[in-house]
Amino acid sequence: MSIFEQPSELVISCYKRLGIFLEQELKTLGFTPERVAESFVTLQGTVTDAMHLNMKLRTASQILYKLHSFPAEHPDHVYEELVKYPFEDLLPADCYFSVTSIVKHESVNNPMFLNLRVKDAIVDRMRAKNGRRPDTGPDHNKAVIHLYWVGEEAILYADTSGETLARHGYRLHPGKAPLLESLAASMVMASGWTPDLPLLNPMGGTGTLAIEAACIATNRYPGLYRRRYGFMYLKGFEQRAYLEAVLDLEDAIQEVEMDPIIINDRDKRMLSFALQNAEKAGVAHLVETISGDYSELDIPEKAGWVLLNPEYGERLGEVEALSITYAEIGTWMKKSLSGWKVGIISGNQELLSKVGLKPDRRIPLYNGRIDSRLCLYSMYAGTKRLFGTTESAESAESTESAESNEAPEQGV
Repeated sequence: MSIFEQPSELVISCYKRLGIFLEQELKTLGFTPERVAESFVTLQGTVTDAMHLNMKLRTASQILYKLHSFPAEHPDHVYEELVKYPFEDLLPADCYFSVTSIVKHESVNNPMFLNLRVKDAIVDRMRAKNGRRPDTGPDHNKAVIHLYWVGEEAILYADTSGETLARHGYRLHPGKAPLLESLAASMVMASGWTPDLPLLNPMGGTGTLAIEAACIATNRYPGLYRRRYGFMYLKGFEQRAYLEAVLDLEDAIQEVEMDPIIINDRDKRMLSFALQNAEKAGVAHLVETISGDYSELDIPEKAGWVLLNPEYGERLGEVEALSITYAEIGTWMKKSLSGWKVGIISGNQELLSKVGLKPDRRIPLYNGRIDSRLCLYSMYAGTKRLFGTTESAESAESTESAESNEAPEQGV
């Protein structure tokens, strides 16, 4: 039976701390997660299921389909086991493939050597069965084989994604310090914003946060912007089934009545890039760019959400200057945003303290490899209450501090 029809374990990886948002997405799409961790979720499914998930998930990075598992004590054992695996049933004879791995084993001090042994096994098997040698290389834009080897057991996967899903494919211009699309989508999900509420994105740069919000509001999935995945280079792939899935994504779009999402930035060039990105994503009609200082924005009478990703600085002089910026953000929030909710992500907790307001929640995230916090505030004119949770701010801060020393890790 083809792996497009044969159920097996799917391991869906994400950037660390996005697991809860990935789980939320999977449940919304009708899937039942078996295991949920900070950097992955597992469930049972076929490669056909993986095809649809590749095209729909906003917070995922890779989707791995389990092929085989075996005990291993040395890279030579890996070779000996894999050279017996029927790769000729998985990969076309004229294929190109690459190998990735996650390995933590005392016998391996160079992961590249392990990748080479995996490649050798596949090439030797394919040559023996097909009479020709497949092409291999470092590019992940075709078939990708993944080996996970930690401790006693090695697990072989087909990477059905290929290149990462965390980049959604509409960004023509990423900007100076771009916010990864999967993280931006997670921030929108964490806020609980809905399209019946205004949304302002000051310091919006090239518009990733606003575009992700518009895509979520109108049910536009990332598969609309990408035309190449790892599953396309596996035996059993049917182009017709994929094209039908693309049509399903187009049919799923739901235009809604909403106020334009405001992207604000001082740099008019960045706003030009933001509009081009929004046009590529098909949501240019749902955003409006306004140049100038955020403090001069006309605030809508109806309260909504403000989402910010301010700079956080890497050198002492930058941090000192940004302390003023963060204090000014806090002043603006208190002065102009009564009744609104605000989300600020930053990789510098000292700078976040300069806002001068106690957040209702502090959600630990990683911006790339930078340990960050998404702080959510309710700007009440009177008594301050929590929103979206019964958890106290103190207990939320206690939870995030217990996780703050964990190192970022992506993968299985």
